[in-house]
Formats: sequence, C-alpha cells, structure tokens
Amino acid sequence: MLMLGVCPVGAQTSGDGDGIIEAGENLEEELAKAAQNPVADLISVPFQNNIGYDVGSRDKTNNVLNVQPVYPVKLNDCWNLITRTIAPIIYQPKGTVGRGSEFGLGDINFTAFLTPAKPGKMLWGAGPSFLLPTASNNKLGREKWGVGPSAVFIFMPNPWVLGVLANNIWSVAGDNDRDHINEMLVQPFINYNLAGGLYLTSSPIITANWKADKSGDSWTVPVGGGIGKVWRLGKLPINTSISSYYNVSRPDFGPRWTLRLQVQFLFPKKRS
Repeated sequence: MLMLGVCPVGAQTSGDGDGIIEAGENLEEELAKAAQNPVADLISVPFQNNIGYDVGSRDKTNNVLNVQPVYPVKLNDCWNLITRTIAPIIYQPKGTVGRGSEFGLGDINFTAFLTPAKPGKMLWGAGPSFLLPTASNNKLGREKWGVGPSAVFIFMPNPWVLGVLANNIWSVAGDNDRDHINEMLVQPFINYNLAGGLYLTSSPIITANWKADKSGDSWTVPVGGGIGKVWRLGKLPINTSISSYYNVSRPDFGPRWTLRLQVQFLFPKKRS
C-alpha cells in the first residue's frame, strides 16, 4: 500500500525536483525539457491539432484539436498529483461516419498521475485514467464510461528527454447498444534538445483496439517526427512544434498519415 507520508526510495532530498524553473541563460532549454515531461510540476495548456489525411476508402481529411490542460497539485513534500485532461474537438468529413459530416466535442479523457515531488534519475507517474461520455454527437463518441490504469516513465540524460506513456481503458457503464471498450495506448517519446529552446522530437501515439472485429483493424502504428521550439510572447513562454507521422498499420477508417501542430502555453513557477 502506497503511503503518501513516506517519500519514495531514491528520491532527491534537495535540488530542483520541485518543478521551479530558474531564470538564466538556459531558461528556454529548461522550459523545453519541462514541456516534454508529462509529469513535470508545471501548469501548461497545450492545443494539439491533428490533421488526418487519406481517411477511409474515399481518402478524406479529418481534424482533431485536442485541448489538453495540465495542472499539478502538491499533496505534500514527497508527492505531487499531475492532472491531465484531453478534450477533443473533432471534424469528421462526409462519408466517414455516416451520411454527412460531423463536428463537435468528443469524449473527454482525464488522467491523474501520482508522482514523486523530488524524483531521482528516473521520473515516473502512475494513476487512473477515465473516459467520460461527453461527445456532442453519438457519432463522435462511444457513449460509454471507461476507466483503467495509466503510467509514464521518463529519463532525462542531457540533452535527451526519453520516455513512454501507456494506458488501457475498459468500459464500465453506458449505452448497452454500443460496443464495449478495451483499448490500449502507448506513446513513446524521444526528444533531442538543442540550444535556444530548439529541439527534435518523435512521439507517435500507438493504439490497439482489442475489441476490433478484424485483426487488421486492431492496431494504429505511426512512425515519424518533427521539430519544436520554446519562445516568448512578451513574458509568456510558448512551446510550439510541428511533426508528421505515417501509419504503417491502421484500421480501414484511419488516416494514412497525420500532420500534428501544437501550441503549448507554459506557466512556470518563480522562485521568490
């Protein structure tokens, strides 16, 4: 049983594990690494836009804008709770979901990672992930409540940020006429940081639908990467990136490749 009053073995007893970003010549580099760390003690609001090309048999184009606010909560000197919400705003073109096109809010995914406040060489977080049936249209959502475990592991040997995030969600309630959910997500991420907040990145989102009718529709496996940079709008740090991924495996209704554009507003703590 996890005791929140006890610090994890191997945790730092001092240092910068509290997530506070120090000002200095390497501020952009520090912010870039924090933005690449899913369990950093850093408030951020990413807007991640995914344009899917060659969708379905008619080679249509869809669009999913993920609004992904991240908010850390300090539980005590040993533990933080990092909350991440993903609210997708979806456009599906005509012919991919029925007779006409569809636009609206999809199902929201909420995850809470319990993570050491002052980690050692390996950073990690674990906790529950929830699927909420919030879709504005039944063609844009699953009409099911879901829950499952989620975990993330990160290594940060300078100038790299390396890690993997994974979860599996099962449906637990909802419309009995809709398909049950048993789906896995694995997102490895590899980032190489350059000077001035510039970095190279690859973070493909691999998914498996264990309930797919056909084995060929089970997996989505993208390969690719891109480039990003942390810069400033006045005093506000912003992380921007562009990347492209080709799906070497995909279901019949999935895109052949995806262009990902992200703008992430960062709100680092300041040391008094």
